[in-house]
Amino acid sequence: MTRIKVLIVDDSAVVRQVLTANLSQDPGIEVIGAASDPVFAMAKMQGQWPDVIVLDVEMPRMDGITFLKQLMSVRPTPVVICSTLTEKGAETTMQALAAGAVSIVAKPKLGLKQFLQEDSESLVIAVKAAARANLRRLAVSSAALPPVQAKLTADAILPAGVHAMAETTDRVIAIGTSTGGTQALEVVLTALPRVCPGIVIVQHMPEKFTGAFAARLNNLCQAEVREAVNGDRVKPGCALIAPGGRHMLLKRSGARYYVEIVDGPPVSRHRPSVDVLFRSVAKCAGKNALGIIMTGMGDDGAKGLKEMHDMGARTVAQDEDSCVVYGMPKEAVKLGCVDKELALGRIAYEIVGYGGGR
Repeated sequence: MTRIKVLIVDDSAVVRQVLTANLSQDPGIEVIGAASDPVFAMAKMQGQWPDVIVLDVEMPRMDGITFLKQLMSVRPTPVVICSTLTEKGAETTMQALAAGAVSIVAKPKLGLKQFLQEDSESLVIAVKAAARANLRRLAVSSAALPPVQAKLTADAILPAGVHAMAETTDRVIAIGTSTGGTQALEVVLTALPRVCPGIVIVQHMPEKFTGAFAARLNNLCQAEVREAVNGDRVKPGCALIAPGGRHMLLKRSGARYYVEIVDGPPVSRHRPSVDVLFRSVAKCAGKNALGIIMTGMGDDGAKGLKEMHDMGARTVAQDEDSCVVYGMPKEAVKLGCVDKELALGRIAYEIVGYGGGR
């Protein structure tokens, strides 16, 4: 078995030690080195080039963003950003994602023991997803498109076997995505007109980063985009992004939809979970919903999309050719619950067409 070669770049010796110990536990990963800043990293990379780089963003001599841009222009390499849970760190991380980073993980908050016990799996998953990433598609995803004119199961959060409520004329768009999803969501949402159906989104991302991500999209999009809070109404012209670290469910009161933000265990290894959102949409919206599963590693969302499909919802998967990681959509296709596969650039058109009754 060929192991994934990883280089860690972080100015904290403690963090380098933690991440090295964390990743080295997995037999499929080999940490080939650790550097205190990008200048030292580039010297190490001349001897052996890594498959994946785990990169801090705030470092002396050269910051992570500058290094990332240089890297992508010379020899594109999958990069996982390891960033602090601060407002400044979140904003900087959004710049890194825009510059071509594949995904982010939260930097250890306290000691070795806590991180190794609580967060070890998330880093390993992120590195393995990055190693499979199609960077060519990531670059395409980052290019602007013209706007469209006009293992727990989800039972842990929402019981199965419930039926959709009586019909309403309101329509809901539910989107689930993971690795490569920040860039893909930007492509989709920036192409939408100001008036579009209400949208609920789960993007796998650590807590506090989702607020900065939503704020960035809100500045770029015609529609309103924001991190959801408990009780937010799902309304036309607004996209709600589930907050990192918590699940989001669709609820209904009369003819109106709203979201409920809840705590709970990770589902399909994630919190928020796409399966949890999709299952709630199947229950509360039924055939008045459009479910879209996009780029990402693993199978979160596949079973939930099947429940939506079984309740009469229209379902779409991003096609393999346009995915950064064709994992989640592939699993949904295998379940036979996808009505159509679409290239990333066509998904906004599908949303607008659905909202117009087509």
